[in-house]
Amino acid sequence: MDVPQTVTLPATYSEPPVLVIKPSSGWSSLALHEVWEYRELAYYMLTREIRGRYRQMALGPLWIVLGPLLSIAMNSIIFGTLAKLPSDGIPYPLFNFAGLLPWTFFTSALMASANSLLNSRGLISKVYFPRLIIPIVGVLSNLVDFTISFVIFLGMMLAYGYAPGWGIVLVPVMLLVAALTGMAVGLWVSSWIVHYRDVSTLLGYVTRFWMYATPIVYAASVIPDRWMPLYKLNPMTNIVEGFRWALLGQGRAPDVYFLVSTLLMLPILVSGLYYFRRTERNIIDIA
Repeated sequence: MDVPQTVTLPATYSEPPVLVIKPSSGWSSLALHEVWEYRELAYYMLTREIRGRYRQMALGPLWIVLGPLLSIAMNSIIFGTLAKLPSDGIPYPLFNFAGLLPWTFFTSALMASANSLLNSRGLISKVYFPRLIIPIVGVLSNLVDFTISFVIFLGMMLAYGYAPGWGIVLVPVMLLVAALTGMAVGLWVSSWIVHYRDVSTLLGYVTRFWMYATPIVYAASVIPDRWMPLYKLNPMTNIVEGFRWALLGQGRAPDVYFLVSTLLMLPILVSGLYYFRRTERNIIDIA
C-alpha cells in the first residue's frame, strides 16, 4: 500500500499570475489614454491628410483662399444685394464672412467625424489603433483652412476700417465649442452611415437646414423676441454671434445662453463617444 508523501515547496515558490479579462466600464471603456499613446500615428495621419487634400486639383491649395471668397461673393449678391437681408450696419461681405468662419469649421468637423469610419474602413481592417484618432485628425486638419481664412478675414477688416477688440481672445474658446459640437453629431451618425449610405445624404439636408437656422446670411435681429430664447439654444447661433462681437464689435457677446447651449451639447458628445467606441469594434464586418 502506497503511503501519501508530503511535498515541501521551496520558500521562494509563488502561485503563477492569473490574468482576469473583464469588460471595461465607465471612462476606461473609452480608452482615451490610447489616443495619447498613438500620438505619433495621429501626427503622421494629420500630415498625410493635409498634404493629400489638394494633391490632384489643378489649383491645389489656392482653393483654401478661393473657397470662402466665392461663397462670400455668391451670398453677397443673392442675400445682400437681391434679397437685401439686414446686416446690422456692417458691410455685408464682412458680415457674412464673420459667420462663415465658424460655420465652415463646424461643418468640416461634423462631416469629418460622420464619415470617419466609412472613409477609413480599409485602414481599420489592416491594423489596430484607437479609431477615435480618425475624427480627431479630421477636425485638426481643418484648422489649416480656418487659419488661412482667418488671416484673409483680418485683411478684409483692415480694408473696411475695422479692428478687432479684446474679445478676439475668446475666439479659440468658441472655435473649440464649434469643433466639439460637430464631433458630437458626427460621432453619432458615423456608424449609421456605414449601415445606410443614404444617411450621408440626409445629413447634408439637415446641415443645410441648420445653416438657415443660424444667423449666417441674415442678422439675428430679424428673429422675433418671443422665439429668441429657443433660437439661442442652437449652439452655433451663439458662436456665430460671438465671432461677430469679438471681431467686429457687433452682435451679442457670449452670455448665459452660450453656456447653456454648450452644457446641453456635452451629454450628446459624451454619449456619442461611447456609441462610437461600441460600434467601431464590429464595423469591419459591416463595411
